[in-house]
Amino acid sequence: MKFWFILLVIIVILFGLFILINIIYNRFQDYIIKINEVDGKIDEALRNKYDIILKLNNIIKEKIKTNKELVDDLEDLKKKDKSSFEIHRILVEKFNKIDYVKKQYKELNKSEDVNKMFYDINDIDESLNAYIKFYNENITKYNELVKKFPYLLMATILKYKEKPYFDNKDLTDDVVNDFKL
Repeated sequence: MKFWFILLVIIVILFGLFILINIIYNRFQDYIIKINEVDGKIDEALRNKYDIILKLNNIIKEKIKTNKELVDDLEDLKKKDKSSFEIHRILVEKFNKIDYVKKQYKELNKSEDVNKMFYDINDIDESLNAYIKFYNENITKYNELVKKFPYLLMATILKYKEKPYFDNKDLTDDVVNDFKL
């Protein structure tokens, strides 16, 4: 009788541990899936923005009749191994150059196709901002789990590490220069 009681207690404890491990693992997986899903949406939005900026570059060059590159190295951007963080910053910089050129030439402001592309980029930027906000919110929750007990044990076993925020800022280091606006 005593043997069966001890065996039953051991089985209940093992079952409880199994449930706890499963809950912790699934919690991590929820955040990982959300992060990966929105990361794909960010990549798609960046590709669309890249394509529109490339088209804008060519249309504006035609309209102002210049051979000078408005946005340098844009075609090479796909060939280089860059993170989404870096590509986003580069595309913002390139779009700002195109926007500056557009403001200098009145005929560009009257062009329907140029204005439509600017509208499309603004629409993509709104979506990107929402995706980035969602991404960073889930990264925050994921990083909190990686640091908390008992999640810390599972994170150590599965080799989960803290992930950087979309803007690639490391909030745990002493470098403050990585905060660029």
